[in-house]
Amino acid sequence: MRVSLREMRAVLAALGANLGIAVTKFVAFLFTGSASMLAEAVHSVADTGNEVLLLVGRGRSLRPPSDEHPFGYGRERYFYGFVVSVMLFTVGAAFSVYDGLHKILNPEPVRSPLVALVVLVASAVLEGLSLRTGVSEANKVRGDRNWGTFIRRTKAPELPVVLLEDLAALIGLGFAFTGVTLAALTGNGQWDGAGSLAIGLLLGAAAAILAVEMKSLLIGEAASAEVQRLVIAALEAGPEVDRVIHMRTVHISPDSILVAAKIAVRPTDTAAQVVVGIDEAEQRVRAAVPIANVIYLEPDLYHPSRADQADPSVRSAQRGRSSSRRNQAGPADQADPADPADQAEETK
Repeated sequence: MRVSLREMRAVLAALGANLGIAVTKFVAFLFTGSASMLAEAVHSVADTGNEVLLLVGRGRSLRPPSDEHPFGYGRERYFYGFVVSVMLFTVGAAFSVYDGLHKILNPEPVRSPLVALVVLVASAVLEGLSLRTGVSEANKVRGDRNWGTFIRRTKAPELPVVLLEDLAALIGLGFAFTGVTLAALTGNGQWDGAGSLAIGLLLGAAAAILAVEMKSLLIGEAASAEVQRLVIAALEAGPEVDRVIHMRTVHISPDSILVAAKIAVRPTDTAAQVVVGIDEAEQRVRAAVPIANVIYLEPDLYHPSRADQADPSVRSAQRGRSSSRRNQAGPADQADPADPADQAEETK
């Protein structure tokens, strides 16, 4: 199974940065006793562990298919992405909230605040470099999608995890800097605890976003609309396939999809002709969409009256067909007047 090194470069950059930052923050905490600094140190440890988990998931996803897992282990990457979200919440958020509340209720002065501030600034520089690497790699695959859409729709878990972690880390450093500064200026250690509490709430929010996205990928997401359009166009490009009646797709890994479709064949075709036609259709799909590694095609005869508009697989085929026609014909595209399903699709 092919795994892009693009995501791995971002993960390795984040791993190196977070490991160095965690050590530096712990040393600074020993000098200052700052709750915000301790929260940030734990945050960096959690982030370092998260990157290790992503690398483990990548390695395990490369195992060949087995009798028990005939489609391979590609979804290991999604599982470890979900574990990252749980770890970020339990280790990072929960500890930071607890420590922040403890320091608010039992405030202590921050020792050597200058040391803490210098470390926080240096950490911000390293986190910024890591974020820049992640943004650079993400821009190569993001296209014209905004960042919110990219994080919600991308099928590779590593880039969203790294981007959200690094962004949360930079904001958290701002909270820590503010908490330590106010504690030093006012002599009130509660500000330091408030900084730790804010970091914990921030990490909880980041963990919740990651958990939702990873859960969706674990359950199984369909291929993107553009990929579905390419599959439909490839299937219907040959004379042996009259149309795609319905189709389902699902990502079995970030770099592999399963395509299952019912295709309409000519009623006059022999069994041998249908077999040859299916083989040729599969070849066209794999040429158009290289990540379509698993394809199941079921031949049938098309009956417009039997099309169930409530079936997502039917709507998927209609959307893909309509999109393909618009791309081919432009504004002059029209529905097939002999096909009630196409007429319904065009009037939506």
